[in-house]
Amino acid sequence: MECKVINFLDLKKVNAQYREELIEACTNVIDSGWYIQGNEHKEFEKEFAEFCDSKYAIGVANGLDALILILRAYKEMGIIKDGDEVIVPSNTYIASILAISDNNLVPILVEPDIYTYLLDPSKIEEKITNKTKAIMPVHLYGQTCQMDEINKISKKYNLKVIEDSAQSHGSYYKNKRCGNLGDASGFSFYPGKNLGALGDGGAVTTNDEKLASTIKALGNYGSQKKYENIYKGTNSRLDEIQAAMLRVKLRYLDDEIIKRKEIANYYLTNIKNENIILPTIITDSVWHLFVIRTNKRDELNKYLLENDIQTLIHYPLPPHKQEAYKEWNNDSYPISEQIHDEVLSLPISGIQSLEETEKIAEMINDFN
Repeated sequence: MECKVINFLDLKKVNAQYREELIEACTNVIDSGWYIQGNEHKEFEKEFAEFCDSKYAIGVANGLDALILILRAYKEMGIIKDGDEVIVPSNTYIASILAISDNNLVPILVEPDIYTYLLDPSKIEEKITNKTKAIMPVHLYGQTCQMDEINKISKKYNLKVIEDSAQSHGSYYKNKRCGNLGDASGFSFYPGKNLGALGDGGAVTTNDEKLASTIKALGNYGSQKKYENIYKGTNSRLDEIQAAMLRVKLRYLDDEIIKRKEIANYYLTNIKNENIILPTIITDSVWHLFVIRTNKRDELNKYLLENDIQTLIHYPLPPHKQEAYKEWNNDSYPISEQIHDEVLSLPISGIQSLEETEKIAEMINDFN
């Protein structure tokens, strides 16, 4: 049999499933003559809010802007001010932290749990000061954080809870979807996400009417009425064509999640290599990424590539080791450092075949 490379993620093949519907949706936008904040944008906001069971969804330009605008809105509302602190996991993708810095706020890094890779609620309270105004739990790799414990802490100290849901579209915590587990949530529709656009895009969900209207205005040049600007806003709006693409793909998101869970369950059941630490799942996961851990990460990565299996590392450098935050470079976050040294993401997507999944598990089991 001819050797075939198993791509980490084949976006062309992913979107080919919906090709005719995507073309029709794009054509409808072109023919409408309305290309910014038109009907597709309006309908997607409505449908995504319903999907998350939240009252409001606001389409924005990307996932980073979603988080930036939430914090910016709280500043405009007088709830947060320059120099205040936001608690965030120390092993998150850099965007979570950039959103805090961009608002002249102070990121306070808290270590994750070594097995779930999620913000460890037991470590939050020791980092709270009189300047702490919010907690930003990150539903990393698609698994929801322990929100009951986090929300309990937030209520005790009167803190806002801002979910970073960039990797967790559709995941549940108990009987509620992410995006409806805190005060507000930021989503990314980067093409590689479980719900991915064919370009950039993002959204904020919330049940807070004042917050929603403030964010909507801030992303539209600070304007609620044309040519009247109540804030020094920015331009961060979900593109009309991307909204149309996302409306198509949202209809299939639950099916995508089911397929990812089937692949993850196969990995969890069939990967039996003592050198490999499998993910620990304590809440719900939509398996945006399937991340294993091993102290032989570089060797395994090379071995799998030699056997035509592409993998990725999410992420090779923790935020406190990035040059952008050089003031933190000498700080010690040993759990995050261990995670970033050992993690390896295996291929997983709705178009991955059982044959491919079996080969990946077999190759890992043969690794020593």
